[in-house]
Amino acid sequence: MFGLVPFKFNNGENSRGLTINDMFNYFFSDDMLSEFKSGGSFKTDIKETPEEYIVHAELPGVKKEDINIDYNNNYLTISATRNNDHEEKKDNYIRRERSYGSVSRGFYITNVDKNSIKAKFDNGVLNIELPKKELTASDSNKILIE
Repeated sequence: MFGLVPFKFNNGENSRGLTINDMFNYFFSDDMLSEFKSGGSFKTDIKETPEEYIVHAELPGVKKEDINIDYNNNYLTISATRNNDHEEKKDNYIRRERSYGSVSRGFYITNVDKNSIKAKFDNGVLNIELPKKELTASDSNKILIE
């Protein structure tokens, strides 16, 4: 369950050449609780079509109420917090685990119709549709040469 392996140590090493320090490092680096292990990040895919940008963000274990999406100054910011509390009682054993964390990512996406953005959260995946706005002559950054 936690990656425990029986060790028979002889002079600080087992038959596979692992030291006691290796055993502790292996045990404490196991990701038994941290889905957000990657340093405040989460997996995100951004797809561009002629009409819109589509963002798929994986947020396992997060509730819809704990997700915040903001689009401001051409930056899409997705942030989420998780506060899980799990308790299990069997026979004479009691196990209680807690995991807390927050993540946030920002993406620079231009040419978005801010008023038409749609988001949906289903089965741990956040889907955001960012429709492109119509470009007009005033939106162009082209500078005329005299």
